[in-house]
Amino acid sequence: MNLWFREVRHLTKLGMSKEFMKLVWMAGFVFLAFSSFGWGSEKDQKKPNVIYILADDLGYGDLGCYGQKVIQTPNIDKMAVEGMVFSQHYSGSTVCGPSRSCMLQGKHSGNTYVRGNGYLQMRLDPQDQIFPSALQKAGYHTALIGKSGLGCNTDDALLLKKKGFDYFFGFTSHTAAHWYYPPYLWRNTQRVQYPNNTQHAGDQYSSENVIHEALQYLERQKDGPFFLHLAFQLPHASLRAKEEWKAKYRPILKEKVLDSKEHQHYSWEREPKTTYAAMVSYMDHNVGLILKKLDELGLAENTLVMFASDNGAMQEGGHRRDSFHSSGELRGGKRDLYEGGVRVPMIAWWPGKIKAGSSTDHVSAFWDISPTLRELAGAEPQLDTDGISIVPTLLGRGKQAQHKNLYWEFYEGKGKRAIRQGKWKLVCLNTNTQRKPKMELYDLDNDLSETKDLSKKYPELVAELYKQMDELHTMSEHKKFRLAAEVLEQPKK
Repeated sequence: MNLWFREVRHLTKLGMSKEFMKLVWMAGFVFLAFSSFGWGSEKDQKKPNVIYILADDLGYGDLGCYGQKVIQTPNIDKMAVEGMVFSQHYSGSTVCGPSRSCMLQGKHSGNTYVRGNGYLQMRLDPQDQIFPSALQKAGYHTALIGKSGLGCNTDDALLLKKKGFDYFFGFTSHTAAHWYYPPYLWRNTQRVQYPNNTQHAGDQYSSENVIHEALQYLERQKDGPFFLHLAFQLPHASLRAKEEWKAKYRPILKEKVLDSKEHQHYSWEREPKTTYAAMVSYMDHNVGLILKKLDELGLAENTLVMFASDNGAMQEGGHRRDSFHSSGELRGGKRDLYEGGVRVPMIAWWPGKIKAGSSTDHVSAFWDISPTLRELAGAEPQLDTDGISIVPTLLGRGKQAQHKNLYWEFYEGKGKRAIRQGKWKLVCLNTNTQRKPKMELYDLDNDLSETKDLSKKYPELVAELYKQMDELHTMSEHKKFRLAAEVLEQPKK
């Protein structure tokens, strides 16, 4: 403001007209008045808190607001009624490790370091940078509670701190997160021991511990701003739910109880349908506890809550996705690059900011989360992102940029690639083993279930989309993630 006064005095010396100078003074006083109420400076505006909730292996059709008829999800459905539902939101990959990597790095799976499950973990900065570290620099306290997305089968709890999370509680290993009664969980770099737990039974149900930690975190950080990544292990197998939640579904499902068997990797569940439904409803209950806590603390109107799933519906631990039509109309599920493997539910809730009862068919993906949250937090923009901020869609203002295409690659099952451009979706199979993979082309506007392969009808479009795939892909540093043409010996001339 002192600088403004000096400039006005300089204009007066230059002999500007009295009428002009009067307008200049009036404008300055208006600016000063607005600044005193915190409206004139970005610094004075309160930064929004952000909670990004990620379910594990929840299908596109597993929620009431996405068409589920049996499993009850009243809290998430209420979140949808009070917020915005995304009908065309895509995960980063079709299994958890690379999918979470895409979300945290703001890149698709053709450019990330972690492109599959296994013992790989993100490298230290400046490599594999993730957006929570940018939020830290913008003044945010950051936390990850639940299942870490920085690696897969690793036990390096210190990595969370090094990569940008101020607080961590939960699982570093995705394999350990298969079990709901683990022998220990991590709090920052210290193990919290549960001596009575035996992986499939015990007195400490991990999902209860996780939600308890999350609620305590909100209490501690209520003055904000904070970013909480709440990464549920629910409803991923093993199938394990508390008796009170299973009891709700027995009269509804009337499921025949199976004979007992010995536990293998996943727990043997005698009531798989009942238990899966109970797990989804318990997850929904936990989302309700988060929203209730925000209301109690007076934080709801300054907190964006986003809810999504890390990939499509699973078929593991005794659960069958057709038991509840978990993929809805979509083809396939987890480990597929058909829509059922990568199209996921996404809901955004922010009372007073996001229009209640709204929905969008904007095509978005996990790699949009980084540019979106950086923009809302006033953090440094990401220069190498594959994503696009969806702030205009969320807040209903400004022009929303559109993706030219979305791209995925995955290396299990002989390798798969997919690209979506507008209504067209090209899926390639056997990409690890064949230089000329099998091509399938689908028109999603007229064939959402991907039942009619149009590749022979539109060969030029197939060629163009395949060319775009190669332009979007960078060769992985790891041989197991490479395409057939990148690892097989070149044919002799």
